Amino acid sequence: MAQDWTLLVHGGSGIITRDTLAPDGEQRARAALHRALDAGAAILDSGGSSLDAVEAAVRVLEEDSHFNAGRGAALGLDGVATLDAAIMTGDTRAAGAVAGVTCTRAPVSLARAVMDDSPHVLLAGRGADEFAAERGLEQVAPDWFVIPERAAQLEAMKAAPGGVFDTDMKYGTVGAVARDRTGHLAAATSTGGVTGKRWGRVGDSPIVGAGTWADDRACAVSATGTGEQFLRVGVGHEIAARIRLSGEALDAAVRDVLAEVRALGGTGGVIAVDADGGAVWHFTTPGMYRARANGDGTRQVAIFGAE
Repeated sequence: MAQDWTLLVHGGSGIITRDTLAPDGEQRARAALHRALDAGAAILDSGGSSLDAVEAAVRVLEEDSHFNAGRGAALGLDGVATLDAAIMTGDTRAAGAVAGVTCTRAPVSLARAVMDDSPHVLLAGRGADEFAAERGLEQVAPDWFVIPERAAQLEAMKAAPGGVFDTDMKYGTVGAVARDRTGHLAAATSTGGVTGKRWGRVGDSPIVGAGTWADDRACAVSATGTGEQFLRVGVGHEIAARIRLSGEALDAAVRDVLAEVRALGGTGGVIAVDADGGAVWHFTTPGMYRARANGDGTRQVAIFGAE
């Protein structure tokens, strides 16, 4: 039987264990996940759209510097935060995305504006910020996104032998998926990418069909992990295609596609909801910031693998 409404959110996956996450960090992360659920659930419970709900939930996480999106995003090799986001609705498969944003406070809302107010799907770099300013979205100085913890992580990466990016393997990308009371699905994802990125690197999060996907005929997906491998698999679209074309169940489709990612050397996680409101999350890392709620009052917030 279909759920009244369903909402899932995530704040990234990676080497997140009780040994690596301090108690105050755990408390802060759980509180943020609850706030994201509150924002999305308030919309869905009042009969609002899944699209509005996922945007609202992701905006909450973009504002919390514990996660790698918006304020507190990972820094590139030049010390600048460049932000990526995407949003998609499953009824028409309309989508909007941005990459390399440096001045727009709410990248997910800029992605929504690209979808609603432009003839395009993906805008990048300075042009994306210019579009945001023209549409009246709040602009901030680039250093507003920078916090001391991320600056220290960048310096530690530079000092490490080889200077390999993302050395702590915490993929703090944030995302949300939802099914509303009308049965429509939506997904949104937002990220700062990986520490030490350069050359304008863009991962899977803003790429429709990879890190973000919604199709009422199958499911909505938001992903987090090693972006290069998630891009090569086309994770979001691949999960939906297995459901729509092969009749695979949501749980099996997510597990099978994550296994493909792992076979290519990638790790990460996925949240997904299907047309009946069935919801799953799976991850191939020790932990994943994740939470869910639905119309019957069920609510769950989890971080570590054993939860």
